[in-house]
Amino acid sequence: MSLALDKPRSPRRPAARRSNGELRSWLFMRLSGLLLVVLVLGHLFIMNILDGGVHKINFAFVAGRWSSPFWQFWDLAMLWLAQLHGGNGLRTVINDYARKDSTRFWLKMLLYVSMVLIISLGTFVIFTFDPNISN
Repeated sequence: MSLALDKPRSPRRPAARRSNGELRSWLFMRLSGLLLVVLVLGHLFIMNILDGGVHKINFAFVAGRWSSPFWQFWDLAMLWLAQLHGGNGLRTVINDYARKDSTRFWLKMLLYVSMVLIISLGTFVIFTFDPNISN
């Protein structure tokens, strides 16, 4: 008795319904991946080597860093690109392996809601961070 798995990306829908959406998604993954490599490696290099390592990171460090629009944009770009890149990848996995249309729909809705919440909350924190918080 052999156990066989379904082939991923097996056609479920007629070819006539295809659009350029998947091509754009594929292209976004490549471009966002390249940009994320630059942003994340730059972030790690600056935080761990130029700024003295992770033991120096505290509230005052973040307050000083986020007082600059450059660093706000840098961190915002990392947040948005990482969330959209990861969400797009997970959407592809859901499309490949969720068997039932209803399961696929609800998994993707859960994914989209969580992406919007995380991006919204992260953006809110970056732009409303108050370095003069009182105790």
